[in-house]
Amino acid sequence: MSSPYPNYQAPPPPNNNASVMTTVAIAAIVASIAANLFLLYQVNSLKDETAHSREVLQGEIDTLKETSTAMTAAQRKHLDELKDDLDARSRQLAAQANQAKKEAVSYADEKSRQLETEQQKTAQQVGQVSSAISEVSRKADTANAKIENVNNDVSGVKQDLNATRTSLDQTKTDLNANIVALKKVQGDLGVTNGFVATNGTELAELKKLGERNIVEFTLKKQKDMSKVANISLKLEKTDPKKNKFTINVMADDKLTEKKDRNINEPLQFYVAKSLYEIVINSVGKDTVSGYLSSPKYQSR
Repeated sequence: MSSPYPNYQAPPPPNNNASVMTTVAIAAIVASIAANLFLLYQVNSLKDETAHSREVLQGEIDTLKETSTAMTAAQRKHLDELKDDLDARSRQLAAQANQAKKEAVSYADEKSRQLETEQQKTAQQVGQVSSAISEVSRKADTANAKIENVNNDVSGVKQDLNATRTSLDQTKTDLNANIVALKKVQGDLGVTNGFVATNGTELAELKKLGERNIVEFTLKKQKDMSKVANISLKLEKTDPKKNKFTINVMADDKLTEKKDRNINEPLQFYVAKSLYEIVINSVGKDTVSGYLSSPKYQSR
């Protein structure tokens, strides 16, 4: 049997999705209202028709009312279910919002406490740094004062050094002048070993050089040998007119004769591989005077 209301569409079945169901419910209500309006229009139109048609239409209207009542009850029930679900979800969301708020407040409080602690630490560190800077500044002032004193001392030392240098230069000049007076003479062994002093002044300068050991002696003609440092000497004869002399030298258990030698002539001989020299500066009757020159360090 065909529907007497060809334009009427039944509402779709309920859906579990809340938003979809709400939309469907509203659409169903709107559709229902539209259908009722259409039916009322049909009823008013049918009233003008025959009484038979009115009775048939009245019966159909009654049937439609029963169906509409049943559908409205089902829709109301579904809307109530949707409302309950919405309320439950609202309560759940409210609870979640409260929990999130509590967590946010707790997190903010914790961060605030941490920030306060960090600020206190920073303030302490700033205080320590300020104190350290003050200490460094004080030490710097002390160091600057010491540096100033050192600079003053350095200036005094420079002045003393300049004076010492001047004195040293003068001493060096005098020494060089005296060294010029000294001469290097070849010895009787053919070795030119060092400077030779010919008088007391030159001998004093030779000692100042400090290059060799200098031992002065006076030797007289006698039977036995005379000890001079670590050697022995014996004067055999002298010739004052010609400034000549003859002596014997005992060194390293060896006897060496230096015959007819001249004054200021280096008489050379070796002691333990070290070169020794005897220089006679004056010759008298049965006597000679001079010095023995030996190295500072003996050769091995």
